[in-house]
Amino acid sequence: MGMEAHVQIGASANLQLRHALLVYTDQQRAFATLHDIISQEEGAPLLAPAQPLSLGFLRRLAEGLGNHVVPEVLPENVLARTAEMIVWWSPAALRIMFFGDADEQARKLNGLNFPHPPLVFKVRGQELFVRALEKNVRPCPDTPLKTAPYWNTAGDDGRVCLGTTRAPESQSVDSIKPWQAAFFQSSFTHPLGAVRLTHHKEGFIGLWCALAGKQVFPAHFLTDARETLREFVARER
Repeated sequence: MGMEAHVQIGASANLQLRHALLVYTDQQRAFATLHDIISQEEGAPLLAPAQPLSLGFLRRLAEGLGNHVVPEVLPENVLARTAEMIVWWSPAALRIMFFGDADEQARKLNGLNFPHPPLVFKVRGQELFVRALEKNVRPCPDTPLKTAPYWNTAGDDGRVCLGTTRAPESQSVDSIKPWQAAFFQSSFTHPLGAVRLTHHKEGFIGLWCALAGKQVFPAHFLTDARETLREFVARER
């Protein structure tokens, strides 16, 4: 079966075939070679001998594909930044929480103020991940992370189920506040996965019932996420 690909570039663009990338792979590795194009009066164009890929060429290619990161001044809370990802930490704070209607005990906590642990957020593409911190200080690469003690959040990898919540469409520094708002202003409705979210003897509901109106989140209620900040940042998911 044949395959057709259509790319809409714009009427004003004047693009010419100048280079070709050849990618070679096996089960474990991959490498690429860059070739100039040799035009012919008749017949298909030919490939010139291979040449090494340069950083400048790769940068121009990435920018042409729309993967260019606009220069930004990074605030202190940003921990890592790429074209597709941003990671930041949020100090411990008092915040209002909202819960769904499915659990009767959770409904009684709706709209109350709670202390929250320091958190690490990661946005990759359109996915949000969150972990907790034991200490209220900016983490370093080898800082062990804790499981974020929230419904809608998978304990194994920290992925957040956003449901119908409207989330930002970018991973810029300016999107940090909207991403956090999307997390905290949505309703915590259901557990996600089987990993234990807290060491509190009465579980998730017992934890937040005990914390309503308090000032400080007790770190001993946090469970180990079994990964460091470095590993959390490096994970694609």
